[in-house]
Amino acid sequence: MFGGSVLMIVGLLFAGVLTFIVGAYWLIVVVPEGRGQSVLRRRLKWQDPVQAGVELLKKQDVLSDIEALNSLLERFGGFSRSLKITLDQAGVPITVGSFLLLSIALGLTVFLVAQMYTGYWWIGVLAGGGVAFIPLFVVNQIRAHKILKFEEQFPEAIQLVARAMRAGHAFATGLRLAAEEMPAPCGTEFKLLHEQQNFGAQITDALKAFAERIPSLDARFFVTAVLTQRETGGNLAEILDRLAAVMRERFRIKREVRVKSAHGRMTAYVLAAMPPALAGMMLFNAPDQLRLLITDPLGQKMIMVAVTLQVIGTFIVRKLVDIQY
Repeated sequence: MFGGSVLMIVGLLFAGVLTFIVGAYWLIVVVPEGRGQSVLRRRLKWQDPVQAGVELLKKQDVLSDIEALNSLLERFGGFSRSLKITLDQAGVPITVGSFLLLSIALGLTVFLVAQMYTGYWWIGVLAGGGVAFIPLFVVNQIRAHKILKFEEQFPEAIQLVARAMRAGHAFATGLRLAAEEMPAPCGTEFKLLHEQQNFGAQITDALKAFAERIPSLDARFFVTAVLTQRETGGNLAEILDRLAAVMRERFRIKREVRVKSAHGRMTAYVLAAMPPALAGMMLFNAPDQLRLLITDPLGQKMIMVAVTLQVIGTFIVRKLVDIQY
């Protein structure tokens, strides 16, 4: 009876804290961003450039719609730009400020709940700090999946460009065909590449931006081959056909390596998730035994050492199964 009451109180506290944080996030982030999007939609309506005072210069990327947070993030230029590049490569349509506020809100919620339930701040710090990195982990997984999908589609797109050139079309026309025929994400990137050079950018600059936008070795191979052919000459269609064959072989080897290393990766995931899962089960099934481990000074030292070794072991296993080829 007493345990049920405690769980009910903790659940109500968790719901209250979560409601407060989500409400604050909505008022501070979502509402200003919605207003900014409404203003943008109104500005996108056609107006006379002279009367409307339209600025033709490209403005600097906004890291957050909250002015104070945007100024703060601009001071940490390297970190903010790196995180923005990661979000753009993953295709997540939120600002850096919104992403950081979401991560902080999740971590703070878990920190408060863990501290109220256990009474120890350091357990709340460990739990909240771990949960705060979950959004970054999810974004990195989305980014990796998008890159893998791009590498799978890329050889077919290159061969489509080569076939167009062999039929007598220009290289720019081949890019447009690849943009129209290929699905996302490969078609989206080729569309952006074609639009950049179509609207006045030098093809060299557009190709270099293409390679910087996509963190894939295959994209750099493609850009290097095209730029080299433009300087030295040669049959670009034949070069692209051979490059597509090499990329298909690399992708096949990559899939084979992932299959052979799947056992090691699954072992790493299971070993990393087992201690937190076991602690969570003990928290609800045998809280007295877990409380003894938390309250005893020796138990606290054991937990610190175990968490440190767990993190080190996880990184070592990930390094072992991350085979470069």
